[in-house]
Amino acid sequence: MRKDCEEFIANEFNSCVQNTIQRIAGEDTYQPFHSALLSEEALFWSRFERSFSTSFGQRVIEKISHAAAISGGAKQAVNQNATTVILYQSQLQAIEDHITSLRAGARVAHWQSDITQLSSVQPTGQPHQIRVISDLYWRKNGINNYMSIKTVKPNIDQTAEVKRDLLKLKLADPTANVYYGLYYNPYGENKSDYAWSPPKNIFNFNTNPCILIGKEYWDTLGGIGFYEELLAIAQRVGIATIQRIQRLR
Repeated sequence: MRKDCEEFIANEFNSCVQNTIQRIAGEDTYQPFHSALLSEEALFWSRFERSFSTSFGQRVIEKISHAAAISGGAKQAVNQNATTVILYQSQLQAIEDHITSLRAGARVAHWQSDITQLSSVQPTGQPHQIRVISDLYWRKNGINNYMSIKTVKPNIDQTAEVKRDLLKLKLADPTANVYYGLYYNPYGENKSDYAWSPPKNIFNFNTNPCILIGKEYWDTLGGIGFYEELLAIAQRVGIATIQRIQRLR
């Protein structure tokens, strides 16, 4: 990992904890029913974890992912990147039909087969200019890469929208890499362990190559071993942040 990337990530980790502490100190905490039923300790840690997770998952992960891509050799990286693609009515309709059949359980998700089938659709009808927002775009080795980053337990509506976007990008630029990124796996270290079922009809989260979870997510961005380096930074920063939190409580 590049030294400047390491320093940037450490600062993001530290700032996220510090900002959470400041928010917690200033929040309205009157919850009469919670206070009657739960301990003060339980209430405090619940509030803290919820506030931290919101900031960490929305802003910090995108910024660290950007830094990881640059450290991993990307010549360009952009958060919240807008890409304009041109697709024809027949292609857009085929994507919608595909999503509908997946949600209904009428077909089984298989990324390579899905791309092959949709790529064979003849571009007919009215052409449409469509704007697709990617949480992270990076260009590396002359190839465009697009990633949608979501919570590690996404719902089916979020996941269906992600697949629409990835398919649009892939049909418009067949040479591009498109990804659905979950920055950690709540079920274990391996992709095969992932077991969150609500969106499973849309992608095969255990086998689809466009799905990046945990270590594969970080190593795709930053290179082999980046995941372990990232955890080591978190553990190092955590020595100070844990002490700070304990003093607050």
